[in-house]
Amino acid sequence: MGKWKWIGGVVGFAAGSMLGALAGFVLGSIFDELVDEPYARDTGYSAADSFGGGSGPQGESNQRVEAGSRNSFLFSMMVLMSYVIGADGRILHSEMEYARRFLRATFGPTAEAEGEAILMRLFEWRKTVSEATWKEQIRQCCVQIRGAMTESMRLQLLAILVEVAKADGSVADAEVEALRNMAEWMGVEAQSADRLGGLGGQTLEDAYRLLGLTPDATDEQVRKAYRQMALKYHPDRVQSLGEDVREQAEETFKKINEAKERIDASRKQQ
Repeated sequence: MGKWKWIGGVVGFAAGSMLGALAGFVLGSIFDELVDEPYARDTGYSAADSFGGGSGPQGESNQRVEAGSRNSFLFSMMVLMSYVIGADGRILHSEMEYARRFLRATFGPTAEAEGEAILMRLFEWRKTVSEATWKEQIRQCCVQIRGAMTESMRLQLLAILVEVAKADGSVADAEVEALRNMAEWMGVEAQSADRLGGLGGQTLEDAYRLLGLTPDATDEQVRKAYRQMALKYHPDRVQSLGEDVREQAEETFKKINEAKERIDASRKQQ
């Protein structure tokens, strides 16, 4: 998964999807520095390929469409990661280290280096614009993501961003605001960001928080809340983004199941 494939996937979407504007809108001239003619010449990748418009068999075209969706998801993740990491005005080592570990574990060592390079370029570009301009551009990116990704894809993206914010052991108010804003801009419930703060927590309070409930919820309310989350976060709903993204979604799904089991166990003891 080379850097040019990440960028090429986004470029491919420019022919017919709102998400294609992500790169030019956010990165501007920085994006031009990352993409060059040798990539297209050496690989033969084109915008038409991303939408099944190439001359190859239909199977190959479908694979290219899926690759374009996956690359756009990954690139969108890096753009929004840069917003979360810098939300409190600091770029903490713990957050960057989490991003590196996440990229390495999920997508491999090559992605770790390339993802970090993209983040650093985004941080440098961020310094050239005002806070209001940066926030507006992130909002526009989220709007484009809303139009190009399913709800389950957007929720999985948000779950990853919440984990980045939690990497230093606490979530600053500015990071909470950034997560809520992105949730709203991407067209998912703003409280989804708050609920995902309980993801992976070991306490009963975390479990109820993840399901959006309080301890006085009825058993039926617990079952209903769990079913709704299980439906939205099921790994099969993001399988078109590739096996590595699906595996990350399986981890999210596992944590949701663990939260439900923790609540069930506590109620049996009462």
